[in-house]
Amino acid sequence: MKKWIFLVCQISIVVAYGQNTPCPCCGENYRQFDFWVGDWETTANGQLAGTNHIIILQDSCLIQENWKSTQGNYTGTSYNFYDPQDNQWHQTWVDNQGQSLRLSGNLEEGKMILKSGAMKNQNGETVHHKITWTPDADGTVRQLWESKKEGSESWQVLFDGIYKKKK
Repeated sequence: MKKWIFLVCQISIVVAYGQNTPCPCCGENYRQFDFWVGDWETTANGQLAGTNHIIILQDSCLIQENWKSTQGNYTGTSYNFYDPQDNQWHQTWVDNQGQSLRLSGNLEEGKMILKSGAMKNQNGETVHHKITWTPDADGTVRQLWESKKEGSESWQVLFDGIYKKKK
């Protein structure tokens, strides 16, 4: 009988704790990237480049991106989250070609700017990546993905796309 009373008490504590716990990821910093959430059509150079389905998961602690290109069957997924330990946003991208990209950074003057550390490109060269997401007043979002070789001062544009919400 003592075991049952103990078990009931433990369950009651867990249930009560779960009901009284505030949303751990609902603070202002966690919501900085919400402008990117939605179902999007993305154009580059005036042509449809793909679609992106971006959702909030894990009780508002994670933003998941699901990209599908119009070119072939290229797809990719990213996980984006704010980490209060280092006060930065982090993105981990993985595609169906076996490529990955890890970025971190912050919201700066209304733009989300995430950068990679040094990494090797397909040619074995050391490069750095930078992706900037800029929300515009018309509801679109511009994504500018740039890369530069180690030691270079100039960034090369890899992708410049406009996200427009699907109707």
